Amino acid sequence: MGHHDHAHHHHHGDHHDPGDTDVPPVLDLDVADEELSPDELSRRSLLRRAGLLGAGLAGGTVLGHSGAAAAAPLAKAGGDVPRRGYQWLAGDHHIHTQYSPDAVYRVIDQVRHANAYGLDWMVITDHGSEQHAKIGVEKVNPDIVAARSAVRDTLVFQGLEWNIPAAEHGTVFVHPGRREVGVLKEFENSFDGSVKGAGANTPANEALAIAGVNFLADAVRRRKVTDALFLANHPARKGLDSPHEIRAWRDANPRIAVGMEGAPGHQAAGIAKPNGPGSGRGAYDSSPSADSFPAYPLESYRTFGGYDWMTATVGGLWDSLLAEGKPWWISANSDAHWVYTDTVARGPGSDFPANGYYEDPVYGGQLGLTNSDFWPGYYSRTHVGAAGFGYAAVMDGIRAGRVWVDHGGLVSGLDVRLRTRSGRDDVTLGGMLRVRRGTKVDLVVTIDLANGPNWAQFVPTLARVDVIQGDVTGEVSDRDAFAAPKTRVVKSFEVGRSTGTVRLTYPLGEVGTPVYVRLRGTDGKRTAVGLRGAAVDPTGPAMDVVGDADPWQDLWFYTNPMWVLPS
Repeated sequence: MGHHDHAHHHHHGDHHDPGDTDVPPVLDLDVADEELSPDELSRRSLLRRAGLLGAGLAGGTVLGHSGAAAAAPLAKAGGDVPRRGYQWLAGDHHIHTQYSPDAVYRVIDQVRHANAYGLDWMVITDHGSEQHAKIGVEKVNPDIVAARSAVRDTLVFQGLEWNIPAAEHGTVFVHPGRREVGVLKEFENSFDGSVKGAGANTPANEALAIAGVNFLADAVRRRKVTDALFLANHPARKGLDSPHEIRAWRDANPRIAVGMEGAPGHQAAGIAKPNGPGSGRGAYDSSPSADSFPAYPLESYRTFGGYDWMTATVGGLWDSLLAEGKPWWISANSDAHWVYTDTVARGPGSDFPANGYYEDPVYGGQLGLTNSDFWPGYYSRTHVGAAGFGYAAVMDGIRAGRVWVDHGGLVSGLDVRLRTRSGRDDVTLGGMLRVRRGTKVDLVVTIDLANGPNWAQFVPTLARVDVIQGDVTGEVSDRDAFAAPKTRVVKSFEVGRSTGTVRLTYPLGEVGTPVYVRLRGTDGKRTAVGLRGAAVDPTGPAMDVVGDADPWQDLWFYTNPMWVLPS
């Protein structure tokens, strides 16, 4: 008998408790189809037809303590959790509703779509603003609470999109609880760059951002909320997030400021006219302004294979933090405001300035071909290794860096381990493997390939997997550094398959100094020499062409890193 006895846990009329760590019935293959409600059965059928039931979503990869566990039969998925295993829960931390001045949907619209497209967790993040701070935070909360009850197998966090003083946007969200509204409201009124008129690139405004991170940490310490997290959104889009600001956020409190979007939302923006918006993929079509960090190159204002320049550049800004030994994680999400090809129209009679929201949307009769976004879960997914199905477990998994991200369902599941050759010790994503100097260490990867069509109705083929390795060189003296000279692609595995399971092993050899490794994979349809040269990255992602970047024809996955620390 396993660790879960689902037969007595799932009472389908119950509301989901925020602290619940159970597996939702739709993902639990110990629960027969006949026991599901019609809605639940519909969702399970969708996932089953897409080949996603189990592997990527249900944690069908409930990833265990060995590579073999990752390849466990789907009948095990979502069921028995190995003692050291995790459920890999797909989610999205950047979603807007009718309570944002530039969005349209109801909360329940976003939640139902996210649920249908397989997300286990999501964060509602309406824009911070003076008006939202006054009235929006309270008004959206009842809708979120109602959605939690209506759709029990997708966790719905409340957050907001923070206008970071002196910088770009960020997701701030908290664990559900009695004081979630009060903490978010006080945070927004005190630290939002728009509310406080603190958008300019000044030392005082940078300090206000740090104070905001510290406020969240204090709210957790004082138990006003159970937990809080902050991730920077579209960090390179406008050149506003300088390297020293990113380091400062993280260093202020690495339990609160944990990472950044590795891939922004708005992925449909690059679809060419007349069938699409014909803009910059990810809405990355900007150029430097007076508040931009002047040392950033012009190419940093574009995406590469749909990913932000900071993540996509091997040996770039992200690697410069990892080479310092500083955990800093990546995510991918939808930033959903208006969905591409949807037929929605703004609710008639809306008065956003007076009410703080738009009236409920209506059928508009026209395809939204100029809309830039996909529904949550439709294209971008952030997979979090969680100890159970619950709010705290998702937040813990994000904080620990047990995260991999993908576009277009390129792969269904990943098990990535750093393991001593003896097999006695191993760690997964975000982990630090501490060994005796000279110990032989292997990178062991098990990949569940797509095994079914994505939402564009084709089965992606994984062409190649790259291992990226760098030396840990310690703290930098220049906090505006954004290069890691000793990081490069050390191995590329050719795959060229779309179904089944692939197992890869890369020997790191006898490790004598601290190093880290991370992975990426691609469908191989668009590649180019990386920005730091062929010796560093011979076949990296190509810069996306403004006005002509079909996101379905350029799919990548990325993992967070793991470290080996010999002593």
